[in-house]
Amino acid sequence: MKTQQVIKNSAIRDGELKLINKYTRRELSAEEVYVFSVVLCDNDVDRDFERFTVESLEKLSELFVGKTGIFDHNPKAENQSARIISCNVEALQGEKNSVGDDYFRLVARAYMPVSESNKDLRLLIDSGITREVSVGCAVENTICSICKNDINSGECCHIKGESYNGNLCFGELVNPYDAYEFSFVAVPAQKNAGVIKNFNGKEKEMPDILDLIEKGKSVTISDSDCKKIKAYIENLKKQAADGAVYRNTLVSEVLRYSAIVQPDISRKTMESVTGSLSVEELKEFKNAYQKKFEGEDTVKPQLYSKKTETKTDNNTEFKI
Repeated sequence: MKTQQVIKNSAIRDGELKLINKYTRRELSAEEVYVFSVVLCDNDVDRDFERFTVESLEKLSELFVGKTGIFDHNPKAENQSARIISCNVEALQGEKNSVGDDYFRLVARAYMPVSESNKDLRLLIDSGITREVSVGCAVENTICSICKNDINSGECCHIKGESYNGNLCFGELVNPYDAYEFSFVAVPAQKNAGVIKNFNGKEKEMPDILDLIEKGKSVTISDSDCKKIKAYIENLKKQAADGAVYRNTLVSEVLRYSAIVQPDISRKTMESVTGSLSVEELKEFKNAYQKKFEGEDTVKPQLYSKKTETKTDNNTEFKI
């Protein structure tokens, strides 16, 4: 996600102390807290060629309340430095974003206790040194700005950052369902300082994803995870198609042998029987029928005689 900035610190506002004390173990006074405003995200296209819709910003304004501020998206307890007490979507009158839409941003109010341990951090914020932040959240879909399909689906063939007929392709982040944190970042220009769709920052391997699904646990997946799942499903589809061809071949063989070795059973009846058999059961039927076809009980030609099996010189027994 494109980094945003801490706005100049302002004094505590009416009603904010009450909001702060919802999270404290004891009542804090205004002198004991440091409050600041921060732009979490906006509806402009970021360095990953993605952006939040205004509707997504509105939903995030609810999800981010109560979430913590950390450093570099590192979810360690000792990295917690602030907490959000309120969020609001603001429109900057007359300002447009990079694609010409009215500019909207999500502004949060956050607090931290006044203590000796965070004295330097408060000084860095006030002096404008520590000011860039980025957010960690989860969204359901990334919609292509060109074709309006989900970029991670097989229906979209466009590439983010490329232009099509003069129109930039970017992903619109829609349907956010969770917010993790906001982070003070040391390198705001980092290319991958984006929406963290995998909250621990680590890629999951396919067995891990399947294990979580089988256990009925919720799974937050990244773009990379989506690609793995898509490839896995495509492979399953191919295997299923190959399996269907193999099964149909077995059914045809069983029906063919059945017509020879058990002509008294109708094809309709055999088709009904084979329709409920597994592949292994079909193989058993096919092998049994094949052996019977090649064995003694096979239907022989009308003029067949056991003697013909030892006679190779002539067919005198069939002379008239």
